[in-house]
Amino acid sequence: MTKLRVHNLAISLDGFATGEGRTFEAPFGHAGMRLMGWFFPTRTFVQGTGHEDEAVGSGTTGVDDAFAARTHHGIGAEIMGRGKFGPQEGPWEDLEWEGWWGDEPPFHSPVVVLTHHERPDITLGETTFTFRDLPPAEALALAAELAGGLDVRLGGGPTTVREFLQADLVDEMHLVVSPVVLGRGVRLWDGLEGLEEQFDIASTASPSGVVHQIFTRRS
Repeated sequence: MTKLRVHNLAISLDGFATGEGRTFEAPFGHAGMRLMGWFFPTRTFVQGTGHEDEAVGSGTTGVDDAFAARTHHGIGAEIMGRGKFGPQEGPWEDLEWEGWWGDEPPFHSPVVVLTHHERPDITLGETTFTFRDLPPAEALALAAELAGGLDVRLGGGPTTVREFLQADLVDEMHLVVSPVVLGRGVRLWDGLEGLEEQFDIASTASPSGVVHQIFTRRS
């Protein structure tokens, strides 16, 4: 049975999963790269993005890399909100712009982008972005079909993850609590009081200062 999984969703100590004022140059707004500082040195990121060089080598192993590597295991498709594809809002003004992810996006699978303003599909390398205006359950049904029997990754951002949690569709969520206080931005937890009652939760502290939490739906 296809599961819906969240991986590597980093939040600040005060519950924000992205900062305020996102732009093309600043995908996380005023948060910069602080929420994901644990991720960039890992072997999973370095080798997966071709950033290997003399300074970083092949990337770090250990707790953070072990969790980061799970993001690709058994995944056949992804769902993301429009904000993860790019910072635009409203009708698409530039159809030539094809997202933050470059000519070879790291997904290597179909990606369903949720947006109220649909546009033609885009294929970049092994990734096809499909733009649809769908509620969570219908988006999951489409992604599960595209996944071909594998699991579906819910890529974010926080508003999209919150909507799927409210719809009780998430089977597993990997949350990373970073030792950062943002003060403003987009919070994950708003409207999710009592969520912990739906999941078994395990926590693992990392030497990098983050805490990895795995939420697994209770049977």
